[in-house]
Amino acid sequence: MARALIALEGIEAGYGGAQVLFGIDLEVRAGEVVTLMGRNGMGKTTIIRTLFGLLAPSRGRRMVAEREMTQAPPHKIAACGLGYVPEGRQIFPRLDVEENLLATARQRGAGTGRPAWSLDRVYTLFPRLKERRANMGTQLSGGEQQMLAIGRALMTNPDLLVLDEATEGLAPVMRGEIWSAIGVLRSDGLAILVVDKNLEALMRIADRHVVVEGGRVVWTGTNGELAADRTRATRHLEI
Repeated sequence: MARALIALEGIEAGYGGAQVLFGIDLEVRAGEVVTLMGRNGMGKTTIIRTLFGLLAPSRGRRMVAEREMTQAPPHKIAACGLGYVPEGRQIFPRLDVEENLLATARQRGAGTGRPAWSLDRVYTLFPRLKERRANMGTQLSGGEQQMLAIGRALMTNPDLLVLDEATEGLAPVMRGEIWSAIGVLRSDGLAILVVDKNLEALMRIADRHVVVEGGRVVWTGTNGELAADRTRATRHLEI
């Protein structure tokens, strides 16, 4: 079995005195694509923030690359091979496209078996970025900014790419290009944890699905299990 890149075990966390997560278990293994689904306000972004050390858990254990990292700061966690595409993209507005891509670039360690990410490789994945490589971050459309955020994360040469709200608020044509790119990354063997609401698109790329409601995992299963048990799984996604 492929090694676990991240594993959250019994994680509880919250903000101030308000508890948001209740015993979250979540694992992603090398080469696996896992979705994290749920209605707004159910705890998905809090799970991602806890995973990256941006929020300290009050209980439970965080494993990264099979190492105990429960108390580790964010930069130590990211250095273990995690790439983050945050909700809202958070690109550097005063840098141009190429400067954004180079700002967080990190060389790939030996023995991964996958080619390293470079400017040329990102531009091949997202030709729009090459066309706009001298444009400032504020001169890009929302879809182009999301491409840039993904490209920036890839330039860290991660073992696991985490996308929070991968296509939220994007025009249909841009959503299509993002999903196509994620499909390419999946084919390349990159592990991905993706948060999004587009169930049909997620089912085309994912190996497993995790559904959260009220800060708890309420359903988890493979693509085949979701197809066979779709009513039970998706009732937690309906408004």
